[in-house]
Amino acid sequence: MFLIFLIYGFIILVIFNSLTDKFCKKLEMNDNKQATVFRFTNIMILILLVSSYIKVLNAMV
Repeated sequence: MFLIFLIYGFIILVIFNSLTDKFCKKLEMNDNKQATVFRFTNIMILILLVSSYIKVLNAMV
């Protein structure tokens, strides 16, 4: 179960990072602003993935 969720989380992070990259390029952000946007997006997605993993674990018990 852990391995499947790890692969799922990696795919989700790649998708959101590519979408964030397209968003930053469309708005023509500078590098400093891009780093902030990527950091914020990745932290929020990681929080969502961890909380959903914990929810799945609790549902299985």
